[in-house]
Amino acid sequence: MPKDKRKRSGAPASTPYAKPTAKAAAAHSIFKMNHDLGQHILKNPGVASAIVDKANLKQSDHVLEIGPGTGNLTVLILKKAKTVTAVEFDPRMAAEVTKRVQGTPEGSRLKVLLGDAIKMEYPHFDVCISNTPYQISSPLVFKLLSLPHPPRCAVLMFQREFAMRLFAKPGEKLYSRLSVNVQMWARVSHVMKVGKANFNPPPKVESNVVRIEPKHPRPQISYEEWDGLLRICFVRKNKTLRSSFLGTSAVVELLESNYRLYCAQNDVPVDESPVDDDAEAVDEMEVEDDEFKGFSDPDDMDDEIPDFFKTAQKKGGNKKKSRGAVTGVVRRKIEKVLEDADLAEKRARMCDEGDFLKLLYGFNQEGIHFA
Repeated sequence: MPKDKRKRSGAPASTPYAKPTAKAAAAHSIFKMNHDLGQHILKNPGVASAIVDKANLKQSDHVLEIGPGTGNLTVLILKKAKTVTAVEFDPRMAAEVTKRVQGTPEGSRLKVLLGDAIKMEYPHFDVCISNTPYQISSPLVFKLLSLPHPPRCAVLMFQREFAMRLFAKPGEKLYSRLSVNVQMWARVSHVMKVGKANFNPPPKVESNVVRIEPKHPRPQISYEEWDGLLRICFVRKNKTLRSSFLGTSAVVELLESNYRLYCAQNDVPVDESPVDDDAEAVDEMEVEDDEFKGFSDPDDMDDEIPDFFKTAQKKGGNKKKSRGAVTGVVRRKIEKVLEDADLAEKRARMCDEGDFLKLLYGFNQEGIHFA
């Protein structure tokens, strides 16, 4: 066979897999991902299609997408839904996703809102889909669940550990206040695992996709009351509930303060007489006053403490002070509720939603509130 006499230059052949030139790389440097915003673009089209499929979209649906990035999910959603409202914090990404559908039939059905997804008000929507920036995971979940008209469902991608906490069950390692709180207001199911290699740039952790379906009708309980109860239970989730409620003076002081408020509002007389030293000593022997470390959930790195708990935490929970008879009344009420519910020796990590509802009902019947 004749030899190939074409000259071979020193430059590598141009192939689809060739490394981009310095000029091409510079042209795309504007899309260097902002790690402070948790930007990791989902690049696997198979995963993107699976996420959209799990939303079970209807042609009449209005979809809210949080963090569209360059629009890999957006273009797939537009094929199945009536409209898409995409909320993007980064102006560069907002411009890119807009440009991607500009001049196409889908372009008129996409509205891009520039701003903070947690602070802004959303237009009406039926379904939420999001490759969620990890730092807004918890605020986004509770914002969606607290809307006056929550979505039919939300298909959201989160950091794996956070996602697993959403659907964890009693007794499992990741079962926490977040698990109980979310599962009270919604049904949560696991959709799929997503490896780091499916993103550009790859994040440091693996991801999971979950489907959240808010309950209809919404449970008729106060979120502040419910969350207040859970904060006390889960701040010491491996201790018994008796220890969680009675083992730290800050908790007793907080509930005593709320009981006094309840009595004042309902014209219930309060015994302000001091207790004698012997009675107080006996009362103190019932429980040990462990070091108080605050009301935040040690399992939740993003946990924010409501104002309700901040005042009690600043008091410095372990400082001894003289107590009146009302303190003993509150302690006995706490003990009664725990015993009546048969939960005094149970640990929070082993309790289910029904157990916590029994506690909330029992405390409220005794005039002890958490908000």
